[in-house]
Parts: sequence; structure tokens; C-alpha cells
Amino acid sequence: MESSKRIAVTGGCGFLGSHLCERLLSMGNEVICIDNCYSSRKDNIYHLLGDPGFEFLRHDITFPLYIEVDEIYNLACPASPVHYQRDPVQTTKTCIHGAINMLGLAKRVKAKILQASTSEVYGDPEIHPQAEGYWGRVNPIGIRSCYDEGKRCAETLFFDYHRQHGIAVKIARIFNTYGPRMHPNDGRVVSNFILQSLENKPVTIYGSGEQTRSFCFVDDLIDGLIKLMDTQDRFTGPVNLGNPDEITIMELAEKIIELSGSQSPVEKRPLPVDDPLKRKPDIQLAEENLSWKPLTPLDKGLEQTISFFRGKGKWKS
Repeated sequence: MESSKRIAVTGGCGFLGSHLCERLLSMGNEVICIDNCYSSRKDNIYHLLGDPGFEFLRHDITFPLYIEVDEIYNLACPASPVHYQRDPVQTTKTCIHGAINMLGLAKRVKAKILQASTSEVYGDPEIHPQAEGYWGRVNPIGIRSCYDEGKRCAETLFFDYHRQHGIAVKIARIFNTYGPRMHPNDGRVVSNFILQSLENKPVTIYGSGEQTRSFCFVDDLIDGLIKLMDTQDRFTGPVNLGNPDEITIMELAEKIIELSGSQSPVEKRPLPVDDPLKRKPDIQLAEENLSWKPLTPLDKGLEQTISFFRGKGKWKS
């Protein structure tokens, strides 16, 4: 059996981070969950606090951190427009200063480090589906730029530390992911539609509803992150992690209304500025290098997510 590792997860109280902490603990590792709880919920990790292998550290990664670890998963950053546009300067600092601090930590303790990047580095793409070789079409001064350009700069820093200092880096470009523990008020389309449907309120679609997304269930995404971290150092990525099964936003709304047994009508509103019209990952690189592809059908994943929100009752912000 492989020896236990000491692993830091920044953003560990978040939707993805809490699932990652849980999985890494189940594999016999020691986990340090690092989060300032700006856009995350500490109750996502309450069930882990009694585990002797788990430690929670409230810390903002825009400040240096001195701990001893074998691996670092850098997931810290508000990931939805509602949260990252609330304080765009801090979002950029988290992306850039946070990356510098975590890379500095990795350099000092000789740890392997994974950056949770995003499909938003592709912006509003001119090619479809998006492959890793595509450089993107991003507005550098728009309201989404704090996140999009922040993540692009973080990738630059990771590769420069890799080339200049020999740091073992991994970069995952994460596409739309959903599942239990999504924040109810983050403005994401899946959580929005589910909450509106459960309360029989109008399901709000921005734009025509013909824009497309591809949705990956959280368990599949976590599999991909761990497989990427476990690859040989020669494979750095960036690599797309997401579900290539494309669906229109209108189709998604109709599916969630049906699965939740709702009577909600659909209501259309204007499309936000710089919102991509198409988003679909090319995952050939992940299939070849990680032997990874998502396995959870959309209906099954949505049923689990609806059940989670139904069990929570009415959320408070």
C-alpha cells in the first residue's frame, strides 16, 4: 500500500474543495484544509472535523503560508460571477498573489502542486469544442476579467516556476461542474434552476436559452484531479476536465423542472455581458494521459443534486 501523504487543499471549504478533502482522507492521507471562507461554507467540512487525519486552517492565501506538505491542490478563488465580481480586486489578488505564495511554498518544501484553472481561460471561444492548444478569446478589461485573466496569469506563473525552479506542477482546466454542496446563492445555472424549481418559482434563463454548456458531476471531476496529480512529473497539463456531452440551457431548465416535479414556468432575461455562448471541452488529452472520462449520466447527477437541495429546505444567504 502506498504511504500516506500530507496534502494541502486551498479553498477546501468550497464545493469542489470539500469533496476533494473527503476523497483524499478516504484514501488514507492527512489533509490540511485551507480557506478564508469568503465565498465558501464551513459546514461543507463539519463532517470531517472529527477525523484525526483532517485539519482546518482559516487563512487567506494572498498572504504567505508556512507548513510542511507533500502535495498542494490550489483551489482557492471565488468561482462564480456573483462572488468573484463582488470584490474583483481581491479576486485578482487571490489568483495571482495566491499562486505566487503557493508556488513559493511548493518550492520551499519540494511539493507537487496542482492549479485548479478554468474553462474561462478560453473566454468566448471562436473554436468548438475547446482544446488545450487554443489560446482563447478573453476581454482583458471586462467585468469577468478579474477571474478570467487572473486564472490565465496563474497558469503563466505555474509554468514559469516549473521552467525556472523545476517545480512539479499540474494544471487542470475545469469546465462546468455540479453536485451536492454547491453554494445556493452563487448564481450558477444548475443551483439556480434547482432552487427555483423546488419553490415553483419562474426558472430564469438569460438570453435565448440556445447557448450551450457541458456539465460534469463532482465525483467525476474529483477523480480527474487526483489522477492528474498522480501522473509522472513530465506531464504538466494544462488538461481539460469536463463532460463533453453538450446541452442547451433551455434543455437543462426543462430537465430540472421535470426531475424535481415542479410546476415552474420558464422566464427569459437579457444575457449578461461577455457570457460565453458555447462551452464544451475536448477531453482527448485527459483520456490519453489520465485514462479519465466522466461516467455519471446527467439525469443521475441532477437527481442527487436535487435531493441534496431538497433535504436542505430553504437556504439562507
